[in-house]
Amino acid sequence: MVGDIIGTIIFGAVIGVLARLVIPGKQAMGWIITIVLGIAGALIGYWVWGAISDKGDTGGIDWIRWIISIAAAAVLTLAYTSMTSKRRV
Repeated sequence: MVGDIIGTIIFGAVIGVLARLVIPGKQAMGWIITIVLGIAGALIGYWVWGAISDKGDTGGIDWIRWIISIAAAAVLTLAYTSMTSKRRV
């Protein structure tokens, strides 16, 4: 149980960092928000891939699931930065 939680946090951190790398420009957010959005993106990616794929556990690295997770985390990052950015007049 504890190992699953730690693994999810690490996976979320990796997904969050990769999502921030694919977005141009600087995002004004800390590492905790990056991890939280990465975890959310990973969960969305797992859900979407499970919904559109009939494959079960592939036994290896599932690259499509990673790409979907990174894309979902990037969308969440863009949404977060657009909601929290200060508008200039």
